[in-house]
Amino acid sequence: MKKWWMIRAGDNNELIPVWKEKGIASIGWPKLGDPNQYQSKEELVAIADTVFLESKPKSRNSWVNQVWRFSREINKGDRVITYFKETRQYMVGTVTESHFYDKSIGNPDYPNNVRVEWEEITVERDSLSQAAKNSLGSVLTVFRADDWGSEIQELVEHPFYEPDDNDEDEIEDSEIIEDLVSKALVMVQDKVDKLDPWQMQELVGGLLQAMDYNVQVSPKGPDGGVDVLAFKDAFGFEKPIIKVQVKHRKSSASAPEIQQLLGANPIDSNSLFVSTGGFTSQAKAVAKHNSVRLVDIEELVNLSVKWYENMPNDVRALLPLQKMYVPE
Repeated sequence: MKKWWMIRAGDNNELIPVWKEKGIASIGWPKLGDPNQYQSKEELVAIADTVFLESKPKSRNSWVNQVWRFSREINKGDRVITYFKETRQYMVGTVTESHFYDKSIGNPDYPNNVRVEWEEITVERDSLSQAAKNSLGSVLTVFRADDWGSEIQELVEHPFYEPDDNDEDEIEDSEIIEDLVSKALVMVQDKVDKLDPWQMQELVGGLLQAMDYNVQVSPKGPDGGVDVLAFKDAFGFEKPIIKVQVKHRKSSASAPEIQQLLGANPIDSNSLFVSTGGFTSQAKAVAKHNSVRLVDIEELVNLSVKWYENMPNDVRALLPLQKMYVPE
């Protein structure tokens, strides 16, 4: 099967004119030097760890993977596409020579090259199926696009061909959005899981503050079974008063720990137990019998995301998040 590659033409499509003029496709990372001089990807990783020391390890690994893939896996005869966002069109070409390193042939900041015979016919983005649009929207510089090769080729040969997937587009969008949200929440959960026990108390306290409670977070040291107290008024006279125990660990909270919270002062307050390790079945039974509200890490993350913008700045600094918009 013929391989198809998506290669992005710089950050703002600035490489497309030189690609068409010189008959090439190119990617950057010149600080790594010619990747052909390295015998293994591990050697390239070691160089990246040195020249990109200030960058995140995951970013460095991603860059190395893309350079290695471009220099080792793209072969003569492979098909290449790139997106020209100004015209909303995909350029399509065929590789005529595999990787070579040359700073003089095109843009010197993009010295890794393959020769490409670009076709005159372009593919309109609006002609692609929704699934193809979503997949080709990846932000990676280089990635395989084999799944959509036949569809793109059909559009090159028959420019007015329209894929018959209109009935599936709405379902496809819904599934992708659901997957994005799910992955984002898992990533937030991983961030929360890395907080230390005292930071976790601050997070829970900040969540209650976002809900318009006045909050007292216990300082480090013995807390008498209560980590956070929340009141509706500044003096703590007005009910409901909420007492909170926070357990940040891998093991599940037990029934005796639920009982300890119930027995802690103030006795007549509502009880909230947060446990990132979940709860034993006995703990759940005791909590249900005594009207103790249980919150595991999944619910804590969902609540934190929901109330995030109302949290105090110092609490949000513990869990830095950014907003992302998706279609309804």
